[in-house]
Formats: sequence, C-alpha cells, structure tokens
Amino acid sequence: MTASANLRGKWAAGIKPRFFTWVIKDKLAVCERPGGYARNHRKVRRREEILWIKCQGFTRVVSLLASPHNLHAYDEENLAWSHVPFAKNDDPVLVLPELYEQLRAWLRDEQRVVVHQEEVGDTLMGVVAGYLHWCGLIDQGAQAVAIVERLFGRQMGPEGRELVAMVPAFPKPGPVARTAGA
Repeated sequence: MTASANLRGKWAAGIKPRFFTWVIKDKLAVCERPGGYARNHRKVRRREEILWIKCQGFTRVVSLLASPHNLHAYDEENLAWSHVPFAKNDDPVLVLPELYEQLRAWLRDEQRVVVHQEEVGDTLMGVVAGYLHWCGLIDQGAQAVAIVERLFGRQMGPEGRELVAMVPAFPKPGPVARTAGA
C-alpha cells in the first residue's frame, strides 16, 4: 500500500472529536461539539468528526446544546440524534431526570451513545457523574465526582458538583426492562 493510499484510508475514517472520553467503555462517551465550539467551529472538521463517530459504531448522538445547531449534519450522515437542550439557565431538575431515563433506555437497548455540549467542561462532567450515580453504577456522589475527574484528567468545579448533589432528589430509576423486539 502506498503512503497516499494509507493516508486516504486514515482520513476516510474521519477524525476523533476533541476531548473524546469513554464513560462506559464501548457504550457511552462524551466529546466536545463535533466541529468545535463557538468561533472555533469548522464545517469541514464537523463532518470529519461525525464521520469518525459513525465509523466507531456509535448509533446515537445526544446534543445538550441550548440551540438545535448542526443537527442536520447528523441527518446527512444517517446518524440518529436526540436533542436535549441544557443551557446554563435551565433547571437541572426539569432536564436531567428525563435525560437520564433516555440514556438508560438507549444503553439498555444496546445503542452506542456519544453525548456532547459546546465543550467538555464542568457542566458536562457533572451530567456524566450525576448519571453514573443516578443509575446506581456508583453509590456515592463524591465517588462519582472522583471517578469522572480521573476519566477526564481534570477537577470538576462547583457547577458540576452541584449537579451531582441534586441527584438524590431525582426520581429513582425503575426496574430495567427491555423494549419489545430487543
């Protein structure tokens, strides 16, 4: 194989999104918004990162962006997506329990899910740690925070820690049941 053919093969699989991190190996991951965030966003990079997500076998992208920006790009690649807006001013008590139920259902149905927000920061880390605590994979909120900090290689700030602290007030997950045909 020539060097140019090898390079073509490498780019045919897209490029890994920035700050891509497995939360539950081969099931649940997070990353920065494909294409970058805010002024750094690039259409070509977005396409390459979505292609990588698809080539890695992800079956659903969950966008937590406040706006529906770029959801059409997932349609263009025939990649299922869900938009669960979670902006700074949104009430976590109204958003997170529903998000957690949906995540649990997708994972139960053996979907491979990647979740993104504009950037991988305290909010997204708190959402992830909160989910791990809420679904019972990690018993204590402080332990969930410590594990997520280790996964992401950085400390979680007060905004993320507050989200994790809210989890005990959320409705508890019901029994795990498979959907028809699963």
